[in-house]
Amino acid sequence: MGFLNFRQQNRPQGRERVELELSDTVVYAVGDVHGCFRELRALEAKIVADAAMLPGRKLIVMLGDYIDRGPDSARVLDHLIAPPPAGFERICLIGNHEAQALDYLDGKLSLERWLATGARSALFSYDIDAEHLAELYGSSGKLDEYIRANIPRDHIRFMRSLPIMAYSERFLFVHAGIRPGVPLLEQKDDDLLYIREEFFEASRRLDRWVVHGHTPTDFPRIEGRRLGIDTGAFKTGRLTAVRIANKGGRLLFS
Repeated sequence: MGFLNFRQQNRPQGRERVELELSDTVVYAVGDVHGCFRELRALEAKIVADAAMLPGRKLIVMLGDYIDRGPDSARVLDHLIAPPPAGFERICLIGNHEAQALDYLDGKLSLERWLATGARSALFSYDIDAEHLAELYGSSGKLDEYIRANIPRDHIRFMRSLPIMAYSERFLFVHAGIRPGVPLLEQKDDDLLYIREEFFEASRRLDRWVVHGHTPTDFPRIEGRRLGIDTGAFKTGRLTAVRIANKGGRLLFS
């Protein structure tokens, strides 16, 4: 994939894991966007300006949860489907909100349960008012058919294509975290998308640095060998990235 050398680990079940070669590479990991297109563009501009002063290859790793809650889910997906900034590679990982959207689209999750996760704003970004349409269609199943037919196919293909983890010898990028004591390639997708307490409690026993989102924090702080960078952009207006280069790091905010 371009000048960044990596290979995808295929597994009998679950989503792909991407093994990275990060020598001579500056990595910018970006936390949960949740439909905050303006904040994403502002942060991306700061990443580009920051990277201009640094040698080496450049990689942006998006940690998932691009949709729901914020106002512009559709624009965020359009942006991430398009090419990254000039001189960069970009890897987008799946978050639990993309997984839930796919579950709804595949008939594995009810509309009611999907809306409860914050999908109402995502549907609004596609000009779909689920509650108004429910008054027209009732409970006949036609509402689900309408919604599924009016989400762009390229957005659905993009969400289906997303890997669930990217890792190197020293770093791991994932949406929620990992289950302690389980080899990376044997981790269950649900843990990678949803885990919290068990991962947090084991943060000082991790064998590499783990950069993740999923659990909002007021300000990112290193805990053991993990760094959570979800700063609740849809509520705070602050989207966060961490720059990793050599043995150092720096936080950037939208």
